[in-house]
Amino acid sequence: MSNGDFDPTKPIYLMSYPKIVLLYPTFIASIICGFIALFLEDAANPTQSTLALSFMAILGVNLVVLAFDFPRTTSLTLFFCIVAFVFGFILLMRQFPDLLPAVSSFFNSLKPHANSTFYFLFAGVLGIIYLCVFFTVRMDYWEIRSNELLHHHGFLSNLERYSAPSLRISKEIDDIFEYLLMRSGRLIIHPSSEPRAFVLDNVPFIDGKEARITKMLSALQVTVRQESPPLPPTNPKS
Repeated sequence: MSNGDFDPTKPIYLMSYPKIVLLYPTFIASIICGFIALFLEDAANPTQSTLALSFMAILGVNLVVLAFDFPRTTSLTLFFCIVAFVFGFILLMRQFPDLLPAVSSFFNSLKPHANSTFYFLFAGVLGIIYLCVFFTVRMDYWEIRSNELLHHHGFLSNLERYSAPSLRISKEIDDIFEYLLMRSGRLIIHPSSEPRAFVLDNVPFIDGKEARITKMLSALQVTVRQESPPLPPTNPKS
């Protein structure tokens, strides 16, 4: 085989993650903001307000990614255009407050404050949720081998077996943001012995998984058994 280091006998594990794992940019931002706020001890410092607004902006964009699907590049472009317009409008009102006095007064009154405890608590809550997700997905996952498909699920690791030689798979990228953040997408598994298909959403690094599955299913493994040469006939006793 000329597939490099690919081993068709090595099993491939597929895990479907919930969408909350896409909040990891907010998780990282909360930790960074927590350390910055820890050094800014003065609550009246204007940097505290800027820090809180930046955190809320990251959280807001991340929640939009979580709430809506962006299946095409055009929707992604539209989203970035809307975000750029909103931030540009806010900067315009700050630079020219007399243009729309009521709107400028509203934006100038936005001065949120949050101490380091808030950011670290936010990161701690998300961290606990991520730990729970980490253990939960390991109680419900799929294992693809060269000759069978295994479904491990349940606390006691219940097992279901399906035939793999005639297995069909389909890959779908339904959300551009999911693909950008975790290289994830939807994987549809069609076992030949089952009338239904199994849908796995938000599978990380889906391109590599799909490529490995395709190589595994297309690899032809032939075991040749070499028979021992026949023994010469023996002369009957005279």
